[in-house]
Formats: sequence, structure tokens, C-alpha cells
Amino acid sequence: MKRPQPLGTARLYVACPADSLPFETTDELQQLEEVIGQQRALDAVHFGIGMRSDGYNLFVLGPPGLGKHTLIRRYLEQAASAAATPSDWCYVNNFAQAHAPRALRLPPARGLEFHGDMEQLIDDLRTAIPASFESEQYRNRAQQIEDDFKERQGQAFSALGEAAEKEHIAFLHTPTGFAFAPTKDGEVVSPSEYEKLPEEEQQRLQKIISDLQDRLKKVLREVPQWRRENRRRLKEFNREVTMYAVGQQMEELKRKYAELPELLEYLNQVEQDIIDNVDDFRKQEDEQQPKILNLPSANSPSFRRYEVNVLVDHSGSQGAPVVTEDNPAYHNLVGRTEHMSQMGTLLTDFTLIKPGALHKANGGYLVLDARKVLMAPYAWEGLKRALSARQIRIESLGEMLSIISTVSVQPEPIPLDVKLVLVGERLLYYLLQYYDPEFSELFKVVADFDEEIDRHDENNLLYARLIGTIAKREKLPCFHRSAVARVIEHGARLAGDAEKLSTHMRSVADLLRESAYWANERGRDVVTVEHVQEAIDRQVYRLDRVREKVHEAIQRGTILVDTRGDAVGQVNGLSVLDMGNFAFGQPSRITATARLGDGKIVDIEREVELGGAIHSKGVLILSQFLAWRFARSKPLSLTASLVFEQSYGMVEGDSASAAELCALLSSLANLPVKQCLAMTGSVNQRGQIQAIGGVNEKIEGFFDVCQAKGPEKGQGVIIPASNVKHLMLREEVVRAAAEKRFSIYAIEHVDQALELLTGTPAGEPDELGNYLKDTVNGLVQARLDELTELALTYAAVKKGDSEDGAEL
Repeated sequence: MKRPQPLGTARLYVACPADSLPFETTDELQQLEEVIGQQRALDAVHFGIGMRSDGYNLFVLGPPGLGKHTLIRRYLEQAASAAATPSDWCYVNNFAQAHAPRALRLPPARGLEFHGDMEQLIDDLRTAIPASFESEQYRNRAQQIEDDFKERQGQAFSALGEAAEKEHIAFLHTPTGFAFAPTKDGEVVSPSEYEKLPEEEQQRLQKIISDLQDRLKKVLREVPQWRRENRRRLKEFNREVTMYAVGQQMEELKRKYAELPELLEYLNQVEQDIIDNVDDFRKQEDEQQPKILNLPSANSPSFRRYEVNVLVDHSGSQGAPVVTEDNPAYHNLVGRTEHMSQMGTLLTDFTLIKPGALHKANGGYLVLDARKVLMAPYAWEGLKRALSARQIRIESLGEMLSIISTVSVQPEPIPLDVKLVLVGERLLYYLLQYYDPEFSELFKVVADFDEEIDRHDENNLLYARLIGTIAKREKLPCFHRSAVARVIEHGARLAGDAEKLSTHMRSVADLLRESAYWANERGRDVVTVEHVQEAIDRQVYRLDRVREKVHEAIQRGTILVDTRGDAVGQVNGLSVLDMGNFAFGQPSRITATARLGDGKIVDIEREVELGGAIHSKGVLILSQFLAWRFARSKPLSLTASLVFEQSYGMVEGDSASAAELCALLSSLANLPVKQCLAMTGSVNQRGQIQAIGGVNEKIEGFFDVCQAKGPEKGQGVIIPASNVKHLMLREEVVRAAAEKRFSIYAIEHVDQALELLTGTPAGEPDELGNYLKDTVNGLVQARLDELTELALTYAAVKKGDSEDGAEL
């Protein structure tokens, strides 16, 4: 197998020549209207917006920073501007069931108008009704009704008195009631004189008085009926007066809203309630008496029942609404009913119903962050319930969970017609798809945003137009083409691929802003490549304190990493430490030991539960490679151990499995490994080297350590050949490679790594699978054969000892 040669500088960094860009500054470029590299996602968005069937809500997925929210809102606003403005919604009193307020749908911009009309109506009636009852005409008619009652009552008693007088009986009105007494010569007969009357006369008088008393009882029984009839006549008259006072106002309002049947029905109910409760309007309220929290006192009339609670108002809107709820708590989504405290009691009514985001977005579009919705208690369940039922039902969580018991209302549900857009990471989408059976029914459209696009001349120009568009939009200085070329190169570095460009718009926009800042600091009107490079360097400087500390510990010998000399069973592996918004490479010493055993390879990281599943898988794979190559027809009689030295945290990933295999083979062959080289790459069961992540950070990490500990001839890094296309190394690393002070080797098989690390040929097997003794594989094979012979010898001795013991 041919020994790898160092990669040329052209493969370490794919530059974007400034002269390949057909402009001088970004001011010459047209602004970019379309979105770069997201055609799949945009097609899904267009389909989701246009598809009005149930369940075709959108889930927009992709990592943060791609500009998903901004892009989605822009497209939604374009679609919303061409859509019809949805209806206004109001809650009004339900006069039949006060605890269940009615929902009224009104044409756009009519909700506030109706609210004002109802306020004006009640204000007018509070003046007109008392004025009608205080008029001279009303007083005369009411007095006449009262006089008719009194006259009828007086006539009845007068007729009774006249009948008594004809029989010489006096009709007396005493403090205790009415009485009859005989008279003589116009005077009431005293009891003593009455006793002197003959028996026949007394009986005759008693009979007359008894008949008169019967007539009196009849009159007294009829008086309450006459009084009720009098009140009825007065009430009918009051009703006529009220209807006259209310009718004119109401007829005008009914004509105004004649095309709205539900509203006319409500106005009829209002009219009937005013007539039934006209006394509330006749009472004169004490203007000086304060009210608590705007609630009526116990003895004062309440006109709140005639108010209109405008829940959703579109008076200032054009087209459908586009609502983004940044705090999607349960009540912020479905609405809530507030309470007010009065005398230690929580009270509420329909005027305290508040809308949620679903109400505001009804008839339009609602954009929510999926993670925030899932983190808010009961928000996800409430959202699904509303989407499934296609109606918004306002319920209190406290009542639903029986946490509190207060006087509350049950508003009539409002029909829901909304296009919901959830924005979140891919993991959330896959978890919901797997664990929530309702999710796939409610979110049938997926808009998957890509993190990268292909890097070629056409996309380079689009990237340049994007840079110019951001600069103009944010009023930044124009960018020289050399600066644009450097941003394009940095976009490839962000993508971790020389053949791709990152679509992480937040990072690109931040770099442009910071480059413009440094240009302004240097007094320049045009941003050049120097300013972009300074912005990149400053970003790294602000975040690399931890990297400096780690590399300092290596330089001072606290963390043991050799960059010169040779060592058996010891290889410099490479790992990446991800600090969130900054990642850097760190070399780690990997050591291996091998001895006689039963074929087990011990992964110390796994044994102490510091190794992840993928890392453990890598160790198992390399152990199977060892058995496949050297022990196909005989036992593997060794026990080996592998460890990341001075590793005190979790080790995950298989990118060090090739280095671990080389350390183990070095230990078996007793061949020293060059410590001036570091290695990264995963290995499969046939020894092929596979691609890994973070290749740029790993190379630069070892380069920085080598520079800090002192340059040494032959220093370099071994990487998988499949990672060469990902290389976008720092300028100083490329310069060192050009000056042959640092080398990067690309390999496809572990045998190539062995030759580079040991300086000894790996060796090729003959027809019988044997290797030459002076090769790495030959030395490993010889050592394994030796261990097998030892194992057989120990087994024979043990068997003989067992037989001797049996004879004894």
C-alpha cells in the first residue's frame, strides 16, 4: 500500500479569489429578494399556506439561526395581505343565563363601533327614561290612574254607608278598622240603651248589621284586587312610556345593524331587559358615592350587563392577521377570564374575558416556537384541543384542575379558523411524531430548512448579493469584493465543508455587523478583507479563554501530551470541545497495553461509565478487526486495555477508534509511535478509515499545541481521506504546511496510518495470510502467535495438574 504524502496547500483551504466576483463593492449589486438554498422548504411553505383543509398546519424545522422566523413571517404577511380581513368578535351578556356569555360575530371594524353605539344608547336612555317619567303628561296620567282607584274604593264605601244610613245604622271608621252601630235621632245608641231595646228590635238590628258586615267583607276582599289592577294599569302605562322612550333609540340601532340577525336578536333581548328593569334607569345614583373597582354597590343598579366586550378588533387591519406569540402560556393561547376582588370575594362577568393568541390570529396565521409551547404547562394540550375541535373554549386551569373555587363564567366557544405554524428543531419534530399520536393529524406539512448550500460561482454571487442586502437593510457600509470573498470563505468554514456554504444567517449577519464596526473604528467607508478578518479574530478572542487554559496546561506539562520523540503503545488522539458558540480541538494521549489473556479488550472509559455508547461501539469494532485479521482460525489469546489519559469527563464518539487501534497494534508489535503526529478517524471491521466531524478544529488544536511546545520536524496530523473536502484551515496552518513545518496526511486504511506513525512498512499478507516479520503486521502476528503458544502451554500444564490430582 502506497505511503501517503502531505496534502498540498490548495487542498487545505479552498479560497474564493476576489477577482472572480464581478463587482467592486456591494453597492453595485441588486438586493436579494429570494432566499438562498431553501427551495424545498419554501415549496412546503407555499403549499401549507395555500392548503386550507383541516390538519394542514406547518411545522418549520431546522437549527436556530437560519432566519426561519423572519422568512416565515415575511411569506405569511405576503399571503395575509391578499386575504380577506376576518370578523370581529364580541362577548355580550346572556340575559337568560348570565354565567354563559354569548359570542357575537361582526364584520371587520364593526366591533368597536357597536361597542360605542351600545354605550351611547345606555347613556341616552339613562337621561331619556327619567325625563319621560318626570314629564307633566306622565304625572297627570299616573295621578289619574291613582285617582280612579281611590274613587272606586270611595264609591264602594259610600254606597255601603248610604245603605246603613237607611237602616239607621252608623258606618264607623275606627283605629282598629270599620264598625256598624245603631243610631237614634242621628246619635249612636249606647250599649246601655241598646240593652233596653226589645228583644225583637235587637234581633232586627243584629240581622241588619250582619248583612252590612257581609257587604263590607265583600268590599274589603275586592279592594286588594282593585289595588293590583291599579298597579297593573300603572305598570302597563310605565311600559308604554318606556317603550316609547326606548323604541326610538332602538329602532335607529336596529336599522343600522339590520343585516346581522344575531345582533338584532341580541338588541331585542336588550330592549326587553330594559323594559323589565326600567326602575334601574329611574333611580338617581349618588354621583358622589365612590365605587370599588368599578363594580356597582349592593343597592345601586348595574348597567354592566349592557356593555359589549370587544374581544377581537380589526378596525386597523388590512387582510388576515399574522400573530407571533413569544410567551405561549396556556392562557396566552386560549384566553382567560379575569376576576376582581370586592369585599374579600372574587367576582367576574363577561366584561372581564380577555382574548388569547388564537382569538387574535383567528382567520389568519399564528406562529409559535415549538420548544416554548412544550415547556408551558398544559399549553400543548390546550392548543391541540382547539385545533381538533376547531373552536376556542376559554377555560380556567384552576377550575379545570380543581385548584380554586371562584365564581366564574363559561363563555360560548368561538369557531376557529387559523393556520398554525410551529417553528422548532428537528429533534422536537421527530419526538412529537413518535410519541404524540395526534401530532401527525394536526401538522401534515413539514418545511425542512437546510443548514448549507453548494458552493459554486452562482451561489457565491447570490451570497454576495445577500451580503449587500443585509448591509443596505441595516445601513452598514458597503463591502469591498475582497471582504465579500472572505465572508464566503468563512461561510464555508461555518458549514465545515469547503464545498458548501452555511445558511446560518445569524452568524453571517453578526460577522457583517462586526466587520462594519471595525471599519468604522478604523475610519474607513468601505469594509475590506482586513476588517472582516479582524472581526473573525476578535470573535475567537472573546471566546477562547478556555482553549488558552487547556493549551497552557499542556504546554506546562500539567496535561501530558508529547509532540516530539517516540513511545510504544501511545498515540496522540484528537477531540473537539464544544462550548456552545465556540468549539476547539484538543489533543489527548491514548495509551494501550496488551498481555496474555482470553481475547478481551477492556475499554477503561466504559468500565467506569465515562464512555458513551458510540465510543464503546468503536472499541468493539477495532477488537473485531484485530480478530478478523490475526485470529481467523485460532483463539485471540490476549487481554488489552485502552484509555484516554487524564480524561475526567464523558468521552463520546468513535473518531478516536483508529488512533486506539494504532496504539494497541504498537503495543503488540513493540514498535514506538512518533509523538510528533496526531491522528483522528474512525475505523470499521476491515480497517478502512471513515470520516469524522470537527476536522478543522482538531488539526488546528494540535497545531497550536505544537507551536506552543516548540516546532519539531515532522509534526502533523493524520486524517481520513474522506475528510479532505471539509478542510478550511486557518491561514497560519496553511502557511506552515506550505513551508513544510506542518503536514496533513489523508489516509484510507489503518495500514497507512501505521506506516506514518512507526516509519515501518505495514506489510501485505501472503496467500496463507501471513506477514513478513519485519513489518508492523508481521510483528503483531508474531506476538499474537507467541501469546497463543503461551496460552496453550498454560492450558496443558493446568490439564496435567488436574489429572495428577485426580489420581491422588
